[in-house]
Amino acid sequence: MTTASLAARLDGLLFFPVTAYGPDGDLDIDVFREHVRAGVDAGAGAVFACCGTGEFHALTPEEFRRCVSAAVEEVAGEVPVVAGVGYGTALAVRYARAARESGADGLLAMPPYLVVPDQRGLLDHYTALADAAGLDVVVYQRDNAVLAPGTVAELARHPRIVGLKDGVGDLDLMQRIISAVRAADPDGEFLYFNGLPTAELTTPAYRGIGVTLYSSAAFCFAPEIALAFHRALSEGDEATVRRLLDGFYRPLVELRDKGRGYAVSLVKAGVRLRGLDVGGVRSPLSDPKEEHVAELAALVERGRALLADAPRGAV
Repeated sequence: MTTASLAARLDGLLFFPVTAYGPDGDLDIDVFREHVRAGVDAGAGAVFACCGTGEFHALTPEEFRRCVSAAVEEVAGEVPVVAGVGYGTALAVRYARAARESGADGLLAMPPYLVVPDQRGLLDHYTALADAAGLDVVVYQRDNAVLAPGTVAELARHPRIVGLKDGVGDLDLMQRIISAVRAADPDGEFLYFNGLPTAELTTPAYRGIGVTLYSSAAFCFAPEIALAFHRALSEGDEATVRRLLDGFYRPLVELRDKGRGYAVSLVKAGVRLRGLDVGGVRSPLSDPKEEHVAELAALVERGRALLADAPRGAV
């Protein structure tokens, strides 16, 4: 764990590795390490371990510690390692302390389990987590944890709460949140992330309101495509952005929407297609249908062909 603030270190394409399981369903820490190392070597800007794509909900506390420690050791300070935490406040704090002891640089605070809190409850929850964690925290809003602009502005005053990841997709709400935080602290450096599934599809819209950071599930199994898209966005290469949106990302979203839980299980299938046996998903998720895995394989090949056929210097 480094002493530099998490906000100052988060940049580039954000990698959310899957968690590897062996044939017996137990954690395969060696394969997980290989997956993390491959992502960092490919050019990830940060590693978010044990988050949504990493099946945080399915991990025991002992497995969580092993995964975060393995990610920290494998990365060896090259990029930040952020660990997912969740459930109610007491358990979230316990996971946060485990992440800190395992060497993580920060936390992604996922929604509380089951209940639908009001704004005061959410404010109390994330404040208590940040107070106890000893690490910088990014709050993930989605599902039962949707924050009002004033709530985010108050959270942003906390020295340990450094950003908001949006998994709702309401650009009107996000614009009002950004405005409220800016009005409360014009010189602040609060971070915003597009955290929608297959975020590349909506990233051009988010960039229009100043949100440039995003999580890339596609990076897990098609890093060359994900990096080319990220580079094209950053450089204003609209032709490449449109070509990959139309030929790869839109069809990927349409395929993802064919099954429940495919935002995780289809990503894991993609990693297996690339040659790394990370196993299937744990229940209550289920693995994708064989025909959908075949569609994914064809789609990845199509995406690679789009890169190969691009004009020289376009990607």
